[in-house]
Amino acid sequence: MTPETLADVMEQTWPPARAFPVGPWCIRDGQGGGKRVCAATAGPGWSDEAIPEAEAAMAALGQEALFLIRQGDDGLDQALQSRGYRVVDPVVAYAAPCALLADPAPPPMAAFAHWPPLAICAEIWRDGGIGPARLAVMQRALAPKCVVLGRVNDQPTGVAFVAIHQGVAMLHALEVRSKARRQGSAHHILRAAAGWAQQNGADSLTMVVTVANSPARNLYASLGMGVVGQYHYRQR
Repeated sequence: MTPETLADVMEQTWPPARAFPVGPWCIRDGQGGGKRVCAATAGPGWSDEAIPEAEAAMAALGQEALFLIRQGDDGLDQALQSRGYRVVDPVVAYAAPCALLADPAPPPMAAFAHWPPLAICAEIWRDGGIGPARLAVMQRALAPKCVVLGRVNDQPTGVAFVAIHQGVAMLHALEVRSKARRQGSAHHILRAAAGWAQQNGADSLTMVVTVANSPARNLYASLGMGVVGQYHYRQR
């Protein structure tokens, strides 16, 4: 998967309220939907002198100055560092073929896909700090999409959002209740997500996770998922 493909899938499956050009920058109006939908990215012809232009555009939206640094953005990374921007949330992207992840399928009712999300899904997300602004991102995604609810011992334990763009499914907002962790809920959710994605025309399933989240990274690696990209943010 190329960095361009990963960026496109992220944009389409977790979209900002709007994105628009300002000079060489792509500015995103995230409306509280998280860093991914609020960060500015550089286009061809950016320069150090143009950074204040991006800062002003984000300030006009009521957002803090935040830049997403992709592979190949080394010059921008250095320019922002020299302006006092710090690295925030280094992220790693993982992917694997849906066919690999979907077999074996989770036990019946251990995880199931549906749309729109049940009230219990919103409750689990809310308890995990994923509120209405991020649920609004899910609602505005135009791609084929679903929510996967995980269950352990007949109790709802976890949830994730999945959407597809051009044959690639991306899983977002995976949340497992703290008391239910290490009981297989995330494992079942991932397998159910891959099965749904495969049934809806996707060839691969991908997701991003912070470098610091070792338990999640270990889970993805144990399922045969490989690293396909990385990025980080710069913020003052």
